[in-house]
Amino acid sequence: MWLWALLPLSLALFGTAGIWIVYAMSVSNGTVNITERFPYISECGSYTPQSTIFSQYCNICAFLGLWIVVIRFQQVRDYGDHGKANILSLVLGFVSCLGVSVLGNFQESVQRVVHLVGAFAAFFLGVGYFWVQLFLTYRAQPSHDRHWVGPSRALGCCLCTALVIAMVVLANTGHRSAAAMCEWALVMAFFCLFGLFAAEFRHVDQHYLTVQRQALKLHGNSSSVVTNRHLTLTEISA
Repeated sequence: MWLWALLPLSLALFGTAGIWIVYAMSVSNGTVNITERFPYISECGSYTPQSTIFSQYCNICAFLGLWIVVIRFQQVRDYGDHGKANILSLVLGFVSCLGVSVLGNFQESVQRVVHLVGAFAAFFLGVGYFWVQLFLTYRAQPSHDRHWVGPSRALGCCLCTALVIAMVVLANTGHRSAAAMCEWALVMAFFCLFGLFAAEFRHVDQHYLTVQRQALKLHGNSSSVVTNRHLTLTEISA
């Protein structure tokens, strides 16, 4: 169903608009001074009134991101890939989305250590998530748009990796404005990579979350398979 493609596009557009709205508010009310240096995204969202808006944006983006992570996991699984790479993508995506929520709710000016832990999970594990997705792009079958999604995702992953490294190096060498610019570019690249899932999600029809349960042995063996659509019970006489 092509409507599923709107989910990653909504995250990309909503997240992009959100961080720039917070930036505009922080500049207009003077909580950041761009004439001194360019601010980090978290600095723009550290002070009221934009701090509450920043927190809500992060929470909503984390929720939408987690939704996308789960759907993509199930989509790859339905294509017949039950490998460790797909499970790894689920774990990395979940922790990365959790990191976004943490960094948004624990401002750097209040809880610096917790904020940095959230930022590490969001940025570093987020990059790892998209590298795994690049691998799955060429592994999961079928892939209707692999001829252009693969190269686009590879370019985005390389760009994000370079920006993460540059951000860390520049921040530790005292070039905070340049590091902040790298952070803004990194987040924008993340949103573009999430938006790229629209290519795969437009092919989503229906997916099943399957749980297999062994019943107690009473006068024989029984097993049941439960899906989100139906329940089937098979009795096997002893």
